Amino acid sequence: MVWSLIIWSLLRYRRRSDDVPDQSPHNIPVEVVYTLIPVVIVAVLFFFTMRTEREVTALSSRPDVRVDVVGFQWQWQFRYPGEDVTVTGESAGDPPVLVLPVDSTVRLKLIAQDVNHSFWVPRFLSKRDLIPGVRNEIDVDTTTTGSFVGRCAEFCGLDHWRMNFAVRVVSPSEYAQWLTAQKRAGDRGP
Repeated sequence: MVWSLIIWSLLRYRRRSDDVPDQSPHNIPVEVVYTLIPVVIVAVLFFFTMRTEREVTALSSRPDVRVDVVGFQWQWQFRYPGEDVTVTGESAGDPPVLVLPVDSTVRLKLIAQDVNHSFWVPRFLSKRDLIPGVRNEIDVDTTTTGSFVGRCAEFCGLDHWRMNFAVRVVSPSEYAQWLTAQKRAGDRGP
């Protein structure tokens, strides 16, 4: 298409005489159009981006479950407010497990105690940073049961590689049983 336009321009506007063409320094209507078209394109893209971002990051007015996710060098802690349950990762051994009920909206309150971390569960299609002093929350809709891998996706120091965790999505009855067992056992961390 470009080559055809170049050839057409060469043939259509080739020199026919030695007369100098009109030398107007500008064409205001064309310049206005060339300026407005990119501005309109950027404005439309900005509108759709903001609308989509607002939908993706919207928080539910009534989440079914709330969990405080605390990242610290170099492990995770999951606190279930109102349930008196806390799961803390050990410095060596199995990663902590975040247990959630299926078919629920889960509000994750992300807290960093020391440096920047990043809560990432690829299955949730979302990654969110934990920044000290910054309030950050995300809602996750659990739609299928199963076990999923999670990890810190922000280099947070020497032992960053150890900041793995697991997410287990279970039926509501299994979730209630798990909460009861955790309340009996107390904190499973150091």
